[in-house]
Amino acid sequence: MTPADQAWHIVLAAAAEADRVAGAAEPAMYAATAAGELRRVADDAADAVLRWQPRSGWSVVIAGDDPRCPLIDLYLPICSATDARPITVGHLGQSLDGFIATHAGESQYVTGEENIRHLHRLRALCDAVVVGAGTVAADDPQLTTRHVSGPSPVRVVLDPSRRLADHYRVFTDAAANTLYVCGKSAVRDGDTHVGQAAVIAVDDEGDRLDVTAVLEMLRARGCHRIFVEGGGVTVSMFLEANALDRLQIAIAPLLIGDGRPAIRLAPRLALSDCHRPRYRVFRMGADVLFDCDLRSDAADWPAGDTAAITRII
Repeated sequence: MTPADQAWHIVLAAAAEADRVAGAAEPAMYAATAAGELRRVADDAADAVLRWQPRSGWSVVIAGDDPRCPLIDLYLPICSATDARPITVGHLGQSLDGFIATHAGESQYVTGEENIRHLHRLRALCDAVVVGAGTVAADDPQLTTRHVSGPSPVRVVLDPSRRLADHYRVFTDAAANTLYVCGKSAVRDGDTHVGQAAVIAVDDEGDRLDVTAVLEMLRARGCHRIFVEGGGVTVSMFLEANALDRLQIAIAPLLIGDGRPAIRLAPRLALSDCHRPRYRVFRMGADVLFDCDLRSDAADWPAGDTAAITRII
């Protein structure tokens, strides 16, 4: 088993164990078994890989030069989410000039193979994956975890006006449960399914769904890790509603020139009004991933060596 495979099994185990260990009053150390499970060990155990801290969740305790460390570290904020402390994370892959697709809607693939695998890992760690109707119409995605080990999440398609036909794979393939979420104004009495997808009606606000209502519906169904995968309009809708805990943006070495933008928010008049969150940066194949903690602000954290220039590739 490669270090990446070992790391991924540890990540899956950490996600599965979070709710069970969340009730612990004291920190605890865990090692990984050959079967990919976690077992509690002494605080000074040489084979410890993770530490659970009651108020903050999982952290890595293996050395930073261990080849398993970056992959584990990337996913631990999501693994640390529990029913009592849920998380909603958004992700977009964009070009250097800020576009997720051409004007014609071609988006496969702006980012590279490693980032595509990353999307499948996020799906495996989350209870629900959310996309907008535009993403389904443009890409006809499967939204499964076929490129990695791990369970496929509930697929959630947001379509306020209920404009999608029933031939798309998320409605027909039975690869995972699917919720087709539409505005109440677009759902008729007795309208329960489109293909194999259950129709869910929530409050709508013109051409937008009530994001809070969507999240409340998913939480009520036991989804405490929610992944908003796209597209730009949908991720921006959650961002504008302050409904994302983390935002990941993968930047690919690609120039599109003009096309469909990644983030679309109401403009701010002054930079001082803009949110500058704390972030981490990961190399992901040829792409660079910014993992932003939207519940924090960079000004709240100790300053690092901001004058340093470091070549990472």
